[in-house]
Amino acid sequence: NLVADVGLGKVGIVFGIEVSRLARNNADWYQLLDLCAVTDTLIADGDGLYHPSDFNDRLVLGLKGTMSEAELHLIRHRLTAGLRHKAAKGELRQGLPVGFVYDDEDRVVMDPSEAVIEAIATVFRRFDELGTARQVMLSLRGDGVLIPRRPTGAKRVGWAPATYPAIHDFLTNPTYAGAFVFGRTRTDKRLDDSGRLISRTRLLPREQWQVLIPGHHDGFITWERFEQIQDQLRANWRPPRGHGGGAVREGTALLQGIVRCGRCGRMMQTTYSGTKGNCPR
Repeated sequence: NLVADVGLGKVGIVFGIEVSRLARNNADWYQLLDLCAVTDTLIADGDGLYHPSDFNDRLVLGLKGTMSEAELHLIRHRLTAGLRHKAAKGELRQGLPVGFVYDDEDRVVMDPSEAVIEAIATVFRRFDELGTARQVMLSLRGDGVLIPRRPTGAKRVGWAPATYPAIHDFLTNPTYAGAFVFGRTRTDKRLDDSGRLISRTRLLPREQWQVLIPGHHDGFITWERFEQIQDQLRANWRPPRGHGGGAVREGTALLQGIVRCGRCGRMMQTTYSGTKGNCPR
């Protein structure tokens, strides 16, 4: 509203206790100064009176805007440093996945609901038996077993049929292995073809996590078992064509993902032929 009124020539002078507070972003600040210079609008604060079209006054106002932007940077830096300091000690309070809550002393403990604990434990037991996240999902849905879900920021736990993303979250979240993790994701920003800002959050590899404290609290599995599950999930990925490996699939062949070519060392691929597709080679 201020910029609009200045641009329409409705304002003769802008008063402020500290003019740098008009904008923390220099791009916005200089836009206001340009408009004030064009419309012959004065700016005043506790230190003096300025005319943006005057070179010396414009220089002082520019320095004030730069100092204001630097102050914002310092404030953000101190806040971030405080978060990282608490995270390094495992004391930072952050959002917990379903199955965990904070007690009165801000310690991470398991949910007091036995139904929630048993449902999550069932997911890990089924994975030990079946070996793939998809088979766990199909098994739970086939038995009509509901799993607990809690949206980010919500306190109430809901129940829903198993989905692959939900099962994958249980198996890949280090909190369920009793670990404290900070800096597991990073937000990337870019401009699309229309100039709109697009934000995307992506997971970082484990070596790039800022803080990792195994044994921080009681978990459903051990940290060693968690690493084994990650290796198993990675091995279950469908390999490129011509490469063996991946999750165990249908068929009678026993050597898929095991045999390598004696010449090039690539994994051999199992295929089936015959009228009924029952002749492996």
